[in-house]
Amino acid sequence: MANINVTIRMDEQLKAQADELFSDLGLSLSSAITMFAKQAVREQRIPFEVKRSGTTIQVATDSSVETLSKQLIEKNRMAYEELAK
Repeated sequence: MANINVTIRMDEQLKAQADELFSDLGLSLSSAITMFAKQAVREQRIPFEVKRSGTTIQVATDSSVETLSKQLIEKNRMAYEELAK
């Protein structure tokens, strides 16, 4: 299957933090986003809870997002390794 380029916009600080996290996990930002997309397609949903309470949007703390990211990556590491072959 052919690869295509996808352009996304995000806060510069968030990108730097994500690059550092994913690097520590042995991933690039691109591979992490690809993992997210594959998991979402596989489950036919966003692979974590997104909710809205009243009129304000609940935003997770950086530490909870990092913990969730690590859990998601570990949970799907074998699937990723199989897909990466």
